[in-house]
Amino acid sequence: MFLKEITLKNFRNYSDLFLSFPQGRSILYGNNAQGKTNLLESIYVLGLTKSHRSYVDQSLIAQGQDFARINGTFSINELDTNLELTLQEKKKRLKVDGDLIKKVSDYVSKVNIIIFYPEDLELMKGAPNTRRRYFNLELSQLNHTYLTVLNDYNKLLKMRNDYLKDHVGVDFDDIYYQILTRYFIDKATFLYRMRKKYIDRINEFVEEYFLKISGKEGFSIRYEPGIDIEHYSKEGIEEALVQKLEQLKEAEKKVRTTLAGPHRDDYSFYVDDMNLKEYGSQGQQRMAILALKLSEIPIFKQQTGEYPILLLDDVFSELDETKRNNLLCCLPRDIQTIITTTDLTNLDEDLLNTSKLVEIECGNVIKMKEVQ
Repeated sequence: MFLKEITLKNFRNYSDLFLSFPQGRSILYGNNAQGKTNLLESIYVLGLTKSHRSYVDQSLIAQGQDFARINGTFSINELDTNLELTLQEKKKRLKVDGDLIKKVSDYVSKVNIIIFYPEDLELMKGAPNTRRRYFNLELSQLNHTYLTVLNDYNKLLKMRNDYLKDHVGVDFDDIYYQILTRYFIDKATFLYRMRKKYIDRINEFVEEYFLKISGKEGFSIRYEPGIDIEHYSKEGIEEALVQKLEQLKEAEKKVRTTLAGPHRDDYSFYVDDMNLKEYGSQGQQRMAILALKLSEIPIFKQQTGEYPILLLDDVFSELDETKRNNLLCCLPRDIQTIITTTDLTNLDEDLLNTSKLVEIECGNVIKMKEVQ
């Protein structure tokens, strides 16, 4: 799959923009704060309905405007598909080929996008909810059922927490609580299994990619669900969570919140037995995130039959020449790649000659050179 063209209206610092892309590589260049990252963000938002930079949709609307619109045409399985996303205050409208889509889960898995950007280190350094959000987005791209179940789980979690907060002592209806908990466990079990399987698939590739770009062996990602799901059978996970919640029942009544479940999961990054978050250098941490995202490329290809769209936001400025070349060597030739940079002189001449070059200034395209 690849993005053929995109149109922006009132998105960030773009009042109006139309830009086409080749199937191969494109390079967006220009000074800082001109809109290169905003353009990549618009592609990501169009595909996933959420920004990788902001939790607040309204921040994507240009200052002084009351709406923003992103429209893009993608080639998917050699057929053109048009996606449209419109943002207004507290509203989000999604369309596929002109038809209104009511459920986000019916929209998100239409296109697959992987993005590298400088703030990726927060995946390593940030709080567990940052890592959960990231992996939730990746899994939602691969399986729309995952997003549906995740939304159901979050609703049940809120209902369960609200009941724990509002009903104490003699007012506590244990039968209703057990029914709510049974539905909660059913959704939680699905999420646990999907997350465990996904990390297992990542680990089939991630050590090799880490070795290729950093020269070091022994890298892996560990899923930390808080219960024992080593064999991740449905029945085994259900039983483990039933026991955990039973052990925590009185504690949950005291603190009035749910103390176990996928909403408390975490993920850790290790080289052998060294936790990179605690003991790794910033360079090792960056290589770990790059290896994670490179590992997702073959997974998306295996699952969908097509390569995802790859967005590289100012990644090369963080890497020396050897690591830049190592990264490029890991990328399949057939994957559409859109790169941003402030300095073309940092890039290999062959890369420049085989890429569309687009200069961005103040939210406008001021110069363009097609692929030679």
